[in-house]
Amino acid sequence: MESENNPPNEPGLVTVFRLAGGGTEEMEVITVRQLLESNGINTVLVGDSPLPNLSEEIRVAEEDAERAQQLIADALAAGPAGAAEAEAESER
Repeated sequence: MESENNPPNEPGLVTVFRLAGGGTEEMEVITVRQLLESNGINTVLVGDSPLPNLSEEIRVAEEDAERAQQLIADALAAGPAGAAEAEAESER
């Protein structure tokens, strides 16, 4: 049985972040992708456009999905102040 998170042409990939549409929210996709990749999780951008900044979904390997979802949840809970603090920590 096929599922939306694991289409037949992309075996082993799971959607961990989805953006409903374009606009200013596109920066959120880029930010989430950078968060995951800076934590060693490879990402695949999927959307209507071949341009990365217009992608609508971020997919990761199935084995990284739980960790990726936790990183995203933690970042959302921390908000902008937490992001600034994390960035400052990484620069030390």
